[in-house]
Amino acid sequence: MTDPAVTEDQRFPMLAVVPLTGTPGEGALYPRLRPGKSGVIKPSWALIDQLRTVDKRRVIRIYGVIPLEELAAIADGLQLFLGLRNPIAPA
Repeated sequence: MTDPAVTEDQRFPMLAVVPLTGTPGEGALYPRLRPGKSGVIKPSWALIDQLRTVDKRRVIRIYGVIPLEELAAIADGLQLFLGLRNPIAPA
């Protein structure tokens, strides 16, 4: 059964998803995620350049919560990838 909090607001039925890999990446588009409370069980890297959308109904479980410092690195990479800030300007 899908978590009601995930599908509750059907006004926006899609989610943006950043896939993960166990293969080390370098640079702002591949921030590292450490195992722990996030639900990640081994060192992983976010693949920001492979951002995709999925229907909320496909999310069947929440595995954990990403720590703020790792989430900030993902947010910075997303801003860079989506062109929401100048890559030369300070954050």
